[in-house]
Amino acid sequence: MKSPHIPVLLSEVKEVFSDIKSGYIIDCTVGYGGHSEALLEQNKNIQLICCDQDDTSIQFSKKRLAPYADRVTFENAKFSTIISKYKTYPIRGILADIGVSSLQLDQEERGFGFQSDNLDMRMNIHNKLSAFEVVNHYTKEELETIFRDYGEVRDFKKAAKIICEYRKTKPIESAKELSSLFRKFPSKKGIHPATLIFQAIRIEVNDELGELGELLGSIEAAKLHDCTVTIISFHSLEDRIVKRVFKEFSKSCICPDGVMKCTCGNDHSLGQILTKRPIVPTDEEIHLNPRSRSSKMRVFQIS
Repeated sequence: MKSPHIPVLLSEVKEVFSDIKSGYIIDCTVGYGGHSEALLEQNKNIQLICCDQDDTSIQFSKKRLAPYADRVTFENAKFSTIISKYKTYPIRGILADIGVSSLQLDQEERGFGFQSDNLDMRMNIHNKLSAFEVVNHYTKEELETIFRDYGEVRDFKKAAKIICEYRKTKPIESAKELSSLFRKFPSKKGIHPATLIFQAIRIEVNDELGELGELLGSIEAAKLHDCTVTIISFHSLEDRIVKRVFKEFSKSCICPDGVMKCTCGNDHSLGQILTKRPIVPTDEEIHLNPRSRSSKMRVFQIS
């Protein structure tokens, strides 16, 4: 089954997992199934667990991966829950391509795009909180907080004020209407002025940073062995979390700073960081797939 989506950093992902000969790889965010299909083709004897909270993603990937049906298990769930469910399995690889998927971006009715007639942004359509609720019912102070913390918007107070002033006259009913409010908002060349505003709202709606933190915590709690963990992120907030947690994973001594002598046993390291700097797409990949331009991949090897 052909897909309109080009999976990011595909050759790099394949290289990272190329030596896994048996056991299970968990694709925490299967999406269109591009990474999963490549891994099933490359690693002939592995089993794959494909997870996604989006019903549409699961249904699409089931059709695409049908030729490998005897080697694939599907889970319609949040990726923060998947590791604990399968922690007793011989998990040899974990892949998480974090953030909104191309499948969701491509569906205008999901309200992720700047020109969408809807204002939704839910990765799981069964969740109660939507972008409409955030934009129309959050207080000015609440909007300021998410624009500052999740969008790193320099003029976060101005952004919140623009929305609050506008919605006094009528509710903001579409992503198109919302993005139009920021036509003259300062932005980098070639980047839509509403990009960081949309990012912040989407993160709030889907609790994306909380989900990532829970995923990483579940990996540590599972006490896995001989497992390659690969996380692909698309903005600095996620990448900083992954970088920090991988650094914590690699620490052997966990004594408090300033302690003269180690008393913890100095044997707490889960393994080693394989990427001192994140892997980023080549210029050629960015040319072929502009959506890949902000992706960063970090890899940790659990020993």
